[in-house]
Amino acid sequence: MSADLIEVNNYINTFAKLIYEHQARQYHGKLKVGVDLGTANIVLSVLDEFGNPVAGSLYPASVVKDGLVVDYVGAVRIVKELKRQVEELIGETLTYAATAVPPGTVGGNMKAISNVVESAGMEVVRVVDEPTAAASVLNVTDGAVVDVGGGTTGISILKNGEVIYTADEPTGGTHMSLVLAGYYKISFEEAEKLKKDPNRQKEVFPIVVPVIEKMASIVKRHIEGHDIDKIFLVGGACCFAGFEKVFLKQIGIETIKPVHPLLVTPLGIGLFS
Repeated sequence: MSADLIEVNNYINTFAKLIYEHQARQYHGKLKVGVDLGTANIVLSVLDEFGNPVAGSLYPASVVKDGLVVDYVGAVRIVKELKRQVEELIGETLTYAATAVPPGTVGGNMKAISNVVESAGMEVVRVVDEPTAAASVLNVTDGAVVDVGGGTTGISILKNGEVIYTADEPTGGTHMSLVLAGYYKISFEEAEKLKKDPNRQKEVFPIVVPVIEKMASIVKRHIEGHDIDKIFLVGGACCFAGFEKVFLKQIGIETIKPVHPLLVTPLGIGLFS
């Protein structure tokens, strides 16, 4: 593991600890806030002005689908609750936030995501695309950042710190759950729980490998013609141990997955606040 990745993993681990142990760190100065309205989870991140994690909160939810807000009232209620939890922890009101959208999201969809955050009581100061937010955490200036979400796989290609290409295609964690539901003859909700059960990951992983191979083929197609020597994986759907090995086998390019891939994009959104 490179020194850079060790540093990145330590940074993400700090944020993860704050979220999962419901803690806050002391800070000085202004706060940066990020709201990640994901397909499977909504995450609120709070950083100090230097980008150090201060607090965070997470709620599993299906109020957004492929960048579309499908349950507006539910989304606002959850963001309000996450905001309240964090404000209680840090003793300060959160007034400004950044948010993010899948690559290529335009017009009404982008506005709807901003409206959710504003209806929850925070002014949106920046809307960034998800893989770009992730790249800021990973310190990636060259390569491909792949955000494997609940509904889609998003790809951003960076050259000299600039995003030169983005794409987003349907195939994500939802598709894994559909395959598991069919295989075990269970409901989608039961399949979601099964997929997230760490004790059964070894059992279910071989069943979802074809979906991961499909994601890898999407990425391979989009990076063709670009000089890519590293692929960085983020997003909750790539949490399976061995996920990156499937990409490496399919694409033949070094594939790196940091710790807690679900939390990378929310952290990055906060950095853009």
